This record gives sequence, structure tokens and C-alpha cells, in this order.
Amino acid sequence: MKYEIQGGNLPVVVCSLENGETMITESGAMSWMSPNIEMSTNSGGGVGKMFGRLFAGEHMFQNQYTARGQGMVAFSSSFPGSIRAVEITPGADVVVQKSAFLASEQGVELSTFFQKKMGTGLFGGEGFILQKLSGRGMAFLEMDGSCVEYELKAGQQIIISTGHLAMMDATCSMDVQSVKGVKNMLFGGEGLFNTVITGPGRVVLQTMPLNKFASQIVPYLPTQSSGD
Repeated sequence: MKYEIQGGNLPVVVCSLENGETMITESGAMSWMSPNIEMSTNSGGGVGKMFGRLFAGEHMFQNQYTARGQGMVAFSSSFPGSIRAVEITPGADVVVQKSAFLASEQGVELSTFFQKKMGTGLFGGEGFILQKLSGRGMAFLEMDGSCVEYELKAGQQIIISTGHLAMMDATCSMDVQSVKGVKNMLFGGEGLFNTVITGPGRVVLQTMPLNKFASQIVPYLPTQSSGD
């Protein structure tokens, strides 16, 4: 499989497939394809995984796109930002926010990743449920805005504001810490808690989380009067 990411801030990944190669997506993100691409919809690993995806807020079924001869299929991001290609290899699992997965080769396995600490899920802003990518193959992730990568050493930490975590290696751990100082908590505008990621491993952050983008445009949306 060969690929090319195009489109700038409204990105699409165009995948060129050899005969028999298959791409999978959970989001119905296919934008266009050649006529010899065969689409099929299935549970993606059985009833257990199907309901696991439903519990995680994803679609119950997966779409598969298989080339019958050399073919092409394209997947578009659902929000202005960027698409990042990540190579998944055995023993090098990655954890992503549940809305980040766009598409992957068939050898990549998706599973639900639960936060081990209740406080992290309640207050960290990243949610109880993330997705883990394992197996082997290329995966494509959609990021809100641009993405910035850090490589953390063992014990090294980075503090992240709510929603900015897009991906981390499964070797990293996640926790929360409260914002220090009463005035900072009440008037700082950054919320009460931050997410803390501890290495070793890679962390990928996104510059414009969808929740922050939504909060910025709300004041400019037209309001409906009670008389309408």
C-alpha cells in the first residue's frame, strides 16, 4: 500500500492498493475510490468488539475496502486539521483519543482502552475510554489543527490542557493534577484539572481540539428570540 496525504488544512489521504489489499475504517470516512474497490461491512472481530466500539461512542460496524486489481481509495478528515500516518508494529501499541482513528491497513487491530484511574477519566478531560491500536500496518489518524510531537524519557512528564492529547505510546501513563492556586482555578480560564503524561514514550498533541474550537465560536452564533 502506498499513500499520499493531500489537501492542506482540509486533508485527505489517498491510498493506492495492490490486488487483494484491504483498508478498514470505522467512521465511514471514504470520500472517493476507483470502481474496482469492493466495499464490505462487518463486525470487525465479533460481537464483543462490536459492542465495545458502541460503548466507546464509535460505530458498531467497520467498513472494509478491498482492491480487485490495482485500485485507489481516499479517506477525508471530518474536521479541519491534519492527518498523521503512524506505523503500528507488534509490541509498539499506541493509544489515541476515540475520535482520532480515520483508517488503517487490515493488519491493525482496534480495541477499547480504559483509564485505570477513575480520577483521570472524570477530571482529565480525555475521557474514560480511549482506543488502542495494535498489530501490524499503517494507520491514519485525524488531528484537530496541527500536531506537535514529544519524546518523553522514563519519568519525564508533560502537562496538557483538556483535549490536546491526540496520541501516546502505550508505554506512557496518564494521570491528572489540579491547577495550583485558588485564583488560578477560579479566574485562570484553564479549568480545574490538567492531564499529566509520564514517559517513556512518544506523545502527540493537537493544537486546536474540537471542544475548544466550539467554545470559541459559540459567542458568534445567532441566537433565537423567545418569540420565534
